[in-house]
Amino acid sequence: MPVCTRWWMTAALSASVLVQCHIISPFQLFYSVRTVFFKSQYWRLLTTFFYFGPLSLDLLYHIFFLQRYARLLEESSGRSTAHFAWLLTFASSLLLCIAPMFSMAFLGSALSSTLIYIWSRKNPDTMLSFLGLLVFKAPYLPWVLLAFSLIMHGTVPKDEMCGIVVGHIWYYFNDIYPPLHNNHSPLDPPAWWIRMIEGRPAPVEDIAEDEVPTDVDAPGENDPVEAAPAH
Repeated sequence: MPVCTRWWMTAALSASVLVQCHIISPFQLFYSVRTVFFKSQYWRLLTTFFYFGPLSLDLLYHIFFLQRYARLLEESSGRSTAHFAWLLTFASSLLLCIAPMFSMAFLGSALSSTLIYIWSRKNPDTMLSFLGLLVFKAPYLPWVLLAFSLIMHGTVPKDEMCGIVVGHIWYYFNDIYPPLHNNHSPLDPPAWWIRMIEGRPAPVEDIAEDEVPTDVDAPGENDPVEAAPAH
């Protein structure tokens, strides 16, 4: 499992176990502008992305999507850990900015939805199967999950909606915008970021180019694969 996905999944499971054991409280993990910037509780900028709820079937549902689609996106990007870490940083920062407008305290599901959306757009021909009942192409996956959450919870999942919006912003400026503007990508990580993450200078092609391979080597690409675990 790639390093970023591995650490995120480990942090998510650890947060749920610690809450379940009453070692910490969810109230110590959620994000709010007041607690972070007026009470200097800066750890919430990270922990809001780690907590998906107590140990339950719903947690396993989130962990499944986290380890599958974050892993596939990180493995198939064709680039380094620094590039995927930059994607996570960009998406997390944008979600932190818009969270107060929608009163979102925990942003793990939103960030997961962002990655699922990006992966689905980069793999337009991959066939997926949802609960063994519905077969569709990958670009429909975020909307299928959105509808599933709406049916299960009875409310519009605003966190997933925000995740889709952030995912589309990244996808547009990373995949659609560059070919129209001499391969200039405004979302490429700066050289200092690559040096900090990987301890090496940024290759020339990482600075000058922005193309990301679309021929993803995902398991089951030619056959329908499960998009969600059966309940």
